Amino acid sequence: MEQLSPEREKELQELESKIKTSFLNKILLNQALTHSSYGNEFKVPDNERLEFLGDAVLKLVISEHIYNKFPEKAEGDLTKIRASVISDETLAGVGRHLNVGDYLLLSANEKSTGGTRRKSNLANTFEALIGAVYLDEGLGKSRDLILQFLSGEIEKTSRAGYIRDYKSAVQEYAQKHKWELPRYRVIKESGPKHRRVFWMEVRLKGKVYGVGRGRNKKESEQRAAMHALTRIKGEDKNRKKETKGLRNIISQVRKRMKI
Repeated sequence: MEQLSPEREKELQELESKIKTSFLNKILLNQALTHSSYGNEFKVPDNERLEFLGDAVLKLVISEHIYNKFPEKAEGDLTKIRASVISDETLAGVGRHLNVGDYLLLSANEKSTGGTRRKSNLANTFEALIGAVYLDEGLGKSRDLILQFLSGEIEKTSRAGYIRDYKSAVQEYAQKHKWELPRYRVIKESGPKHRRVFWMEVRLKGKVYGVGRGRNKKESEQRAAMHALTRIKGEDKNRKKETKGLRNIISQVRKRMKI
């Protein structure tokens, strides 16, 4: 069996205290924190299989929790809440909160290119941790871990007016301003078939307004639309500033001319 150095065991204990659990099998925890780049370089098991398992456990726990918590909500709303809660953005935020990058085993190249801070690495590692907890201590403990860090996000996304369909919002904005309808296009695909990742761009007025990454085309379209909305809001804000500035100049000129 693989042996862990005293230094590594101390690091793992620090993380265990953060996630409020104690692994019977520390090797399993170490594997959850082993990036594929490190695994390939040193010929040791990486965290991709645990990530696959953790993703399934995460979806089950969140689905069950919001199903029971929100009996009045329709299937469509439950789907939107779950999608937001288990998004890479949210999971990466948990990873940053736990500083999992400090415990992640990476190849020298992956580390030098920002691997400890990369959103996908943080999100994937948190899912791998869920998978490891599930194997080590069962569904109950993995449920505790998930809800410990995601209950706040569930509350936030369930509030009236918070849930948004970004694609619909972008389309409504385009129609309101008499623009051509937004166009979405896959610009990149990566990963094995069971863990495919898509990059999607959305074009408005002939220009790329947003790019999104997701585990399926729908998710990547929503994220591209979200980034497009952010840019649209920024442009609207600048336009209002320019208009206000012009009005102030006109007002000052009129005062000088006593109009």
